[in-house]
Amino acid sequence: MFSVYGVSGRLFRGSMEHLRQIGPLGAVARAHHVEPIKHDGREEGFVPTWADTGAAALPVDEPHRSAVAAYTKTQRGEMHRHPLRRVDDVMSQPVITLSNQLTVLQAWQQLASLHIGQAPVVDEAAVLVGLLSRADLLRPERLPAAESSSVAWRALLAMSVVDVMTTPVPSVAPETDIRRVARVLLDTGLPGIAVADEQGQVIGFVSRSDILRAVVTDPPLDLWG
Repeated sequence: MFSVYGVSGRLFRGSMEHLRQIGPLGAVARAHHVEPIKHDGREEGFVPTWADTGAAALPVDEPHRSAVAAYTKTQRGEMHRHPLRRVDDVMSQPVITLSNQLTVLQAWQQLASLHIGQAPVVDEAAVLVGLLSRADLLRPERLPAAESSSVAWRALLAMSVVDVMTTPVPSVAPETDIRRVARVLLDTGLPGIAVADEQGQVIGFVSRSDILRAVVTDPPLDLWG
């Protein structure tokens, strides 16, 4: 189930098919942040060779394989293995949100300090009102010209987040099928969708990266459930 929220509250609630009929939503270019990679997705117990590491080949005897497998398991931690089907299986929690009371400068500093490219914007009741991305803030038509005075730049940084965020924006219920969320992301061009409860309060965020991570990691994404 999907909803659309703006500064005046919920504007729509319905299925993905009905959402696609209400017209295009504002697309947001994605600002990328590269996270450190802990492992490269190879099979458990894989022993790198000289060609992989640039060093001498490691022993490939069974005790060594078992040791590597045991170490890998400790790095992953305990994980309840089940196919991932729903949004709440892959969404990011706790969710990072931006207050609609922030200025552009304050919002930029928060996004940069947390190393994220976008975040839902919420009102005083934690209800979704929009989405802000660092890419939004860097759109050429929004930035002052190079020859502009510092006054123009200060005016931009002092603007309210509400004046520059994407709104209205869709949200999704936590029990929604992941494939439907992927379809909406493709349709809208958005980098992610806020996960909201019945009252519109943001409880999570699902991004394209979250879905891609579910495809390539264990437990696997259930593509056919």
